[in-house]
Amino acid sequence: MRLPIYQVDAFTDRVFAGNPAAVVPLDSWLPDAQLQAIAAENNLAETAYFLRTDDVFELRWFTPAVEVDLCGHATLATAFVISTLLEPGRARMDFVTRQAGTLTVTRDGDVFTLDFPSRPAAPAAAPHPGLVAALGGPAPLAILDGRDYLVVYEDEATVRALTPDMVALSKLDRFAVCVTAPGRDGVDFVSRLFAPAQGIPEDPVTGSTHCMLIPYWAEKLGKTVLSARQVSARGGDLACELVGDRVKIGGKGVLYLEGVITV
Repeated sequence: MRLPIYQVDAFTDRVFAGNPAAVVPLDSWLPDAQLQAIAAENNLAETAYFLRTDDVFELRWFTPAVEVDLCGHATLATAFVISTLLEPGRARMDFVTRQAGTLTVTRDGDVFTLDFPSRPAAPAAAPHPGLVAALGGPAPLAILDGRDYLVVYEDEATVRALTPDMVALSKLDRFAVCVTAPGRDGVDFVSRLFAPAQGIPEDPVTGSTHCMLIPYWAEKLGKTVLSARQVSARGGDLACELVGDRVKIGGKGVLYLEGVITV
C-alpha cells in the first residue's frame, strides 16, 4: 500500500523551526497497530491521520509511542495540507476527533487559527514529590495540576536554562510537564513542554498545552488576547485568545516534505 505523506513545520514561517508534524491522508482507517507503527517510523512528536467524511474531516494523532487525545501543531499542519495542497484556498476545516469533540481551524492569509477547548489548571494539592528535583531548577512560584503539571517560574531565563532529568520525568504521574514564566520584548508568556513517557523528551511547540496556559495567563495578566512563545531549541510563536470556555491559538506553517510511504 502506498500512502501520501507530508511534513509541515507548524507555528513558524520558516523550515527547521516550529514543530514538525507528519500528515497522512487516508481513504479509510488502517488498524491502530499500523497507525502506531507508521508514527514510530516517522519518529516525530506527532503523526496526524485524517479522512474526509462529507464536508468534515475525521482526525487522529499519534506520538511515536501512543495515541493522544488532543494535539495543536499537528492539527495546524493538517489544515495547512488541506487548504494549501489538497483544496487550495479552503478557509475553514472542521475536524471530528474521538476525545476532544469537533475542532475548527480557520485560515486568514497565512495564519491558521485553532478553536480548542479551554482546560484551566487548578493549584496542585499534592504534586509528585520528585517533580521539582526532576526539572532541576530553582523552587517554582507555583505548581498547578491538569492533564499535565504546570510549573510556574519567576522569569524566562529560568525556563530557558532548565535541563530536566528525562528518566525521572518519565516516572511522574501526569501526561507531561509544562514549565512557564512571564515573557519579555512584547511576548506575554513563554513555556517549554516535556513528555518523555509519551516518546517526546521535549516538544518544540505544543498547541494543546496552551489550552491550559491561556486561561492561566489571561487571569494573571488581566487580558484575554496574548502573545506566546515556546522557547525550545526550535522555538515557535503563538497568537492566543481566551473566548469563554474556548481558546483560539493562531500560527503559521511551512511545508518541508512531500512524498509517499509504502506499508
